[in-house]
Amino acid sequence: MAKSNYLENKVLDHFLGTASTSAPSNVYVGLFTSNPTDAGSGTEVSGNGYARKVAAFSAASSGATSNSSAIEFTASGGSFGTVTHFGVFDASSSGNLLYHGALTASKVIADTDTLKISATGLSITET
Repeated sequence: MAKSNYLENKVLDHFLGTASTSAPSNVYVGLFTSNPTDAGSGTEVSGNGYARKVAAFSAASSGATSNSSAIEFTASGGSFGTVTHFGVFDASSSGNLLYHGALTASKVIADTDTLKISATGLSITET
């Protein structure tokens, strides 16, 4: 799991007193067919019923947290293609990438297939 350049700058500015920032009201998980990188590039899935999903996370402990409930994406009307990465965003569309990482294994999501991230299956760790 990696932190985006955007989030790194926000954390530095906030905690070193340069500028304050607020937590987003919700965070959303998105799927990618290529690595989004710290710069927020990469190819996010689009079409065929795809939308980022709102995600809830448990309170951090010992520098780590994970999603508190399952997150599911189901293709409808066509394929999502081969999903390789995920991202955590501060908005349901556009917005800013916060964290990103590779799936344990890439997965082809065909029409009517579901990709499910089980509760506690998406862990974020600060080192």
